[in-house]
Amino acid sequence: MNTHKVSPAALAVVLLLACRPALADEVRAGEARAGEAGAEEAGAASDGAADAVSGDTGDSIVVTGQSVEETLPREIARYGSDLHEVSEQEIDERGAVDVAAALQAVPGLYVMPRSGPFSYVDLSLQGSRTQDVLWTVDGIRINNRLYGSTSPNDTLPASMVERIEVLKGGESLFYGTQAAAGVINVVTRSFADTFGGQVNAQVDSRAGTNVDGWVRGSAGRHRFVAWASHNRSEGYRPYSHLEPSATDRRYGYDLWSVGGKYQFDFGSDLLLNAQYQHTEADLDNLSPTRIRESRNDRNEEIASLRLDYVGSEAVQFFLKGYYHDWSTAYVQIRNDLAGGPPIVVYPEGTFWGYKDFGGSAVVKLRPHRGLEYLLGYDYQNFKGRDDVLLIGKTKERVHAGIAQVRTTDEISDRARLAAGLRYNDGSGSKKTVWNVSGRFDASEALYLEANGGTSFLLPSASQLYQIDPCCERGNPNLRPEESLGFNLSVGGTLAGRVTWQLTGFARRIDNLIDISYTDPDYPDGIYVNVDQRVKVRGAELQLGATIADAWELGASYTYTRSRDTGADVQRDRTPKQLARGSVAFRPADVPFSANVAVSWVGDTWRTVSGFGRRNYGDYVLVDAGFQIYPDGAARRHRFSVNLENIFDKDYATGLGSALRDDGSGRFLYATRGVPRTLRVSYGVSF
Repeated sequence: MNTHKVSPAALAVVLLLACRPALADEVRAGEARAGEAGAEEAGAASDGAADAVSGDTGDSIVVTGQSVEETLPREIARYGSDLHEVSEQEIDERGAVDVAAALQAVPGLYVMPRSGPFSYVDLSLQGSRTQDVLWTVDGIRINNRLYGSTSPNDTLPASMVERIEVLKGGESLFYGTQAAAGVINVVTRSFADTFGGQVNAQVDSRAGTNVDGWVRGSAGRHRFVAWASHNRSEGYRPYSHLEPSATDRRYGYDLWSVGGKYQFDFGSDLLLNAQYQHTEADLDNLSPTRIRESRNDRNEEIASLRLDYVGSEAVQFFLKGYYHDWSTAYVQIRNDLAGGPPIVVYPEGTFWGYKDFGGSAVVKLRPHRGLEYLLGYDYQNFKGRDDVLLIGKTKERVHAGIAQVRTTDEISDRARLAAGLRYNDGSGSKKTVWNVSGRFDASEALYLEANGGTSFLLPSASQLYQIDPCCERGNPNLRPEESLGFNLSVGGTLAGRVTWQLTGFARRIDNLIDISYTDPDYPDGIYVNVDQRVKVRGAELQLGATIADAWELGASYTYTRSRDTGADVQRDRTPKQLARGSVAFRPADVPFSANVAVSWVGDTWRTVSGFGRRNYGDYVLVDAGFQIYPDGAARRHRFSVNLENIFDKDYATGLGSALRDDGSGRFLYATRGVPRTLRVSYGVSF
């Protein structure tokens, strides 16, 4: 694998700022119920800032500028949507390298990296397809608009993350296309009034190294936070079988990322926020045959500028502009089976990528007692092309209007209801979606919540404009896919220490986009809207308990039935069952903690050319971590040992087939999951 020639100087700058020790606050926001979060937000809206959350050493993280955008996931949860938060502490305890690893414990979410860290993932949220889930970073959509099923995990190091918010169920009202089954919002490091930060270093048994750091503070009306990281590994052999012609045999990566935020406080009610992140990565892109060199060289820029008015309960708003530039220089060189010189299929620098930029505005109004209103406008401008699997240059503009009405506690402090509409005009089509949700707190120990509505998925650029002569053709006349979904949950707290939630969910997708081979003008196929549906039904159970203020237990089980119209089998790459369990020991009065996580993935199928439908699921994985704090209660220093896949289970993340070198036919291969890997890390907070 080629390594970066660019020296991450920005990383060194951040690391050199480690000049005095202090504890970085561990924010356990995910343990708070949505109602508590909503109450905090209401106070923040009137005061212009949230209450401080104190750490063990007295340092505080002041979540300033509670923007309507920043609080949106928790407010949506307060009105009946199912929100799961992954905290910074959970991410650290897992020793997570990338965002996919940090998401492994989310109930109902199957997220499986195909070749370890910083690789494409298969994803299913409550039985969804990968493309039914929207990814955002601080509210900026980062899904690959060239190919809707491609995930953005390969440019998101876990070290930049403060928490991850996972909304389950259709959320197109505020988030637009691809939020048919939910939203994954990655929240980066927040501001603080006091100076502090952290530096971490990690090595693993796969020749991997990770170094990262972040720093934040304030000066007068100015606040800042900056982070940087470098992640590198030679990786492991990703396939169960490779032919002799494949000479590049390990999936490796070399990634560095730097970013930051700046905030200017005009007073108690007006805030200006700027954000920027730059990532470069060399990511191997292997095959079990003939590959001599195959690599995606990523370059990504994410930037935004937002103005927040937060000084009044009667009126709040934000104005935001964003820019997302994602590009790849691709190279593929294959070995010649006859022993001749290497064959350059795609010369180094072959381009594929896109730019996604636009703006949004939302105003929150409470002109009278009992009701509040959210009115918004969303504009997206997308352009991109692919010179590998040929996609013509394409441009797309989307305009959307949003309106929602909500009840307030003045009507009832136990029942909260919301209803809204979104009108979307783009991609040659106009679409209106609706959403209704509500939550009823029957008592302090029992609640009922529901979320339902319609969502949509705009056709990807490849589905619209693909022109590669080898493959299926794009169809610019495609209509968006449409979905109708409902989530219903009942849950509560027993004896103040045991939490439970039972959820039923149902979803269907119409106007399904698929490949048709019936048109003689397109023998290799053309994308069309087919007369077919995807139907999903399922249930999810979550349990949690705290024992003696030191032991934390969690468990979840999810069953999904995801099928195409008329089919009697589960859709490919969608597990029928998922189960997870975890035990964490986190005492406040001893200088160590420990955690164990167990995951079971049920039957998962894939239809493979030449071999039919094969099951590659039904396996159990066990991970564990141990943390020591050498300085005792101060906990400024942390030494961690994590062991992934303790029992070295040989499991598959996917299946495929390829031609043998000797021409004797096809062979079946599995894409291998991460073997047993030991990670050792040290971190110091200041």
